Amino acid sequence: MYAWRKKGLVFETARQGVGGWMRHSALTPTPYRLDDETIRVYAGFRDDEGVSRIGHVDVQADDPATIVRVGAEPVLDIGRPGCFDDNGMILGDVVDAPGGLHMFYVGFQRVARAKFLAFTGLAVSTDGGDHFRRVQETPILDRAPGRSTIGAVHAAIHENGRWRLWYAVGDDWEIIGGQPFPRYHIRHAETDDLRAMPREDQVCLLPRGSEYRIGRPRVYRLGGRYLMYFTRGNLTGEYFPGVACSDDGIQWERHDESLGLTLSASGWDSRTLCYPALIRQRDKLLMFYNGNDMGVDGFGVAEARLSPVEGGA
Repeated sequence: MYAWRKKGLVFETARQGVGGWMRHSALTPTPYRLDDETIRVYAGFRDDEGVSRIGHVDVQADDPATIVRVGAEPVLDIGRPGCFDDNGMILGDVVDAPGGLHMFYVGFQRVARAKFLAFTGLAVSTDGGDHFRRVQETPILDRAPGRSTIGAVHAAIHENGRWRLWYAVGDDWEIIGGQPFPRYHIRHAETDDLRAMPREDQVCLLPRGSEYRIGRPRVYRLGGRYLMYFTRGNLTGEYFPGVACSDDGIQWERHDESLGLTLSASGWDSRTLCYPALIRQRDKLLMFYNGNDMGVDGFGVAEARLSPVEGGA
């Protein structure tokens, strides 16, 4: 598929973070192009209690290992006590569409008899991505039959006036070593109104073999087809990206063996790779991703050459 070349750990949160809200981690790094010179990477940064807020790190587009600036304040803070996002959030996607820059995010809530609940919120920026405001304090993708614990949008495409959404759906837990871990898979839906999500959707990918979870889908149009990067976990503790291709965005063929990215011999991404997200830069693709412990150190970047016939990401 692509031969990725790692550029290393770009942002080390514990060392380069600003303020008490950015002590460690940079969860689900999601790139967005500010202009020809700058790529903004939105991510969930954790405080000392492990609660994440959405902030950003700007990098040079032609040299994504070089940081331009770090946002001093969150662009989106946690929700009110009792709301679905009162215990942190991670990025889903950032999409320019009529009305402003749309941020899909996954809000976390702790409850007494489960590890957590995770559902999707929507916030919009009208100042180019420096500040976001929620469109509502409740999820746009909420509980429903078959998704009692997780409904997490991680990819959105706006085309012909409609939204196409790919998300992880969870309904139960896998007990490993006496601890609960969420089970989930990937589904797809379309809508022309994000505040009225349809109940009908389609299964895209299910866990296979020893996998019990497959999620964080990131979907792109490249070379006339849909390309999905996702992250999969199995019963032995592996947490690693996978790749799938599709002609329609619904029926997918997995090609995990063609990922083209491997663990490092040591350091921040020597045990785990996860949450890859792509953006095109001239004749290259850039991949921003997390490493060990779901991104506790920060985020890194890798790059690959595009073929002449391939479009943007």
